[in-house]
Amino acid sequence: MTNVSESYANNIDDDLHQLVVFNLGVEEFGVNIMQVQEIIRMPDITRIPRSPEYVKGVINLRGKIIVVMDLDKRFGMNETEMTEESRIVVVDINGTIIGLVVDSVSEVIRLKGSNIEHTPEIITQKINADYLKGVGKMDDRLLILLNLENIITETAAA
Repeated sequence: MTNVSESYANNIDDDLHQLVVFNLGVEEFGVNIMQVQEIIRMPDITRIPRSPEYVKGVINLRGKIIVVMDLDKRFGMNETEMTEESRIVVVDINGTIIGLVVDSVSEVIRLKGSNIEHTPEIITQKINADYLKGVGKMDDRLLILLNLENIITETAAA
């Protein structure tokens, strides 16, 4: 007789990705939920002189200084106005904690690996291909999946 926990374990799809979905302009992006530490409202951001254009500045998050990156500028997209929906997605990538400014956070989803395809060349012409993991298909929506390791590593080296 199979015990309940074994039966449950056999039904888990190992190829299931849990993603935090957010918007930049009209595009939807997804990042691995395990990399997201928290999502916060927009606090006051202190600018850092002579920092790269895509670094908005720093914030004090419960006594910890966090660098905040503007993904619009990082990807060479048109910068959008901050609204009530704007958020900072605080991510932890191999011990490096950084905040990502997004227009809004919409949901957390589960996406099967079979619904993820390689990034089309037309997208990689606009956004550095190293920043992307692929494109997720959900019903009639497409999600651009980000490779935060490459975005953060390049930022830390800048």
